[in-house]
Amino acid sequence: MSTHASQEQSSQTDTESEAGSLSEQIAAAIASNEVILFMKGTPEAPACGFSARTVAVLQSLGKPFAAVDVLVDPRIRQELSALSNWPTIPQLFVRGELIGGCDIVTEMYESGELGRLLGAEEGATQGVAAPDAAPQTPFTPIENRL
Repeated sequence: MSTHASQEQSSQTDTESEAGSLSEQIAAAIASNEVILFMKGTPEAPACGFSARTVAVLQSLGKPFAAVDVLVDPRIRQELSALSNWPTIPQLFVRGELIGGCDIVTEMYESGELGRLLGAEEGATQGVAAPDAAPQTPFTPIENRL
């Protein structure tokens, strides 16, 4: 095998092991956080309307959640979508299970299902339209070392 071919193969193997590691880190983050949102931007500064709306829904329920900004490294989005088999961002996971994106989260919020799933106080937000702006709720930032 030529030196160039050997270096190329080594580089490809390094990239694959980094991707595997990243995938494992994403899976670990999902498993170790009861509620985790993979989004564009941060809860304090969402970078798209869908992420902003999903954050507002979660904040209105008053339950803490972890958040990961997928924009800091394009590999996060790629690995997350491969892991979840869901192509769009944001992606909300509750107790390790993919709930869905903005539309599904909003529908579940409006029906009261999301509040029940998260154990939010009964009746506090059930059946009301998703807020455009909500009070701040504690969240756990995940360092973007994923």
